[in-house]
Amino acid sequence: MLNVMRHQTNAVPKENRPLPYDVVALVLQGGGALGAYQAGVYEGLHEAGIRPNWLAGISIGALNAAIIAGSPEDQRVERLREFWETICAGPVGGWPAGEGLADALPFAFDVRSMHNAFAAMRALFHGQPGFFKPRFPSPLWSPFSGDSATSFYDTSPLKQTLERLVDFDRLNSAEVRVSVGAVNIRTGNLTYFDTTERKLGPKHFMASGALPPGFPAVEIDGEHYWDGGVVWNTPLSRVLSSEPRNTLTFQIDLWSARGRVPHDMMEVSSRQKDIQYSSRTRAITDQALRMQKMRQALQRTIERLPESAKQDPEIRAIADMARHRSCNIIHLIYQSKIYEGQSKDYEFGLSAMRAHWQSGLDDIRRTLADPRRLDPPAPELGIVTHDVHRRD
Repeated sequence: MLNVMRHQTNAVPKENRPLPYDVVALVLQGGGALGAYQAGVYEGLHEAGIRPNWLAGISIGALNAAIIAGSPEDQRVERLREFWETICAGPVGGWPAGEGLADALPFAFDVRSMHNAFAAMRALFHGQPGFFKPRFPSPLWSPFSGDSATSFYDTSPLKQTLERLVDFDRLNSAEVRVSVGAVNIRTGNLTYFDTTERKLGPKHFMASGALPPGFPAVEIDGEHYWDGGVVWNTPLSRVLSSEPRNTLTFQIDLWSARGRVPHDMMEVSSRQKDIQYSSRTRAITDQALRMQKMRQALQRTIERLPESAKQDPEIRAIADMARHRSCNIIHLIYQSKIYEGQSKDYEFGLSAMRAHWQSGLDDIRRTLADPRRLDPPAPELGIVTHDVHRRD
């Protein structure tokens, strides 16, 4: 039995908050242990009465999406917390002791840094309960082929955790749309498993988080898949290119594309990860703005055509594609702490997890403190973004 601290969740409105959008999407990128930040953001959305009807995730974002979509509405935050306290707890008899030490010494930079480093080493050598365990012998010395020769960890504990915490009948009920991205190893292409196209099970979410060489590939319908972050670490494009005309998107990122120039080799490794796995949200939104301008130009051109031409099937099809779209993107990015290093994505300690969770909760509360951020963009813009951390 895990001996972990239970947190009191805040009371939530009995009724959902009405919003003037066809789709309210929650987009969750990959980032390992940093994913507790996304759970904190969801708690803030939940307490504000905001219920996303589309969850799109990759890697740890896909696992968070599974917990949310596969839980009764009033139990989602509780299930998320149970999931994170399960996978961040130390093994029985493991090390280091004193998960609360860093919290007890809030100004001890060296203590926090050392504590997180120990948590990362523990994950590497012992694995994490309910998530993954190391293979023996090492795949470098394995006499066999398959998973035992191509991955350092066995993720069967994660399958058991998902089966325990996720109601897959509920997840596939169309109550909430779910899309998770994984890479087809044979083709090298990003594939989305979507509840509008098929029923999803534990394997689809495990495939989205099968980051090599740590975790094994997952076979689905005769194809093998790795973590979607190998190709593209956010499913934002999946949401923006969809059919709905009016969309509110909460894009929750765990890696910041912006940062300082590294001062030593440890910072080089950390900064490389930030750049490699950041979502490129600005590039995606710039492309969406260009598409919006093209639609507006097509609308103006079609308006100049005679009525008889407007009835042509091809012109009507173009007119339909050129219809106005409205998209409000609320962008939240986890801001790394000064004591976190290049191992921050596998520092699965309870103290680090709770700090990440609280950061997400604080950021979404700060974002929603200004109700205008939920307003649809002006018609002449079509797309607007908000980011409480942006300084330009």
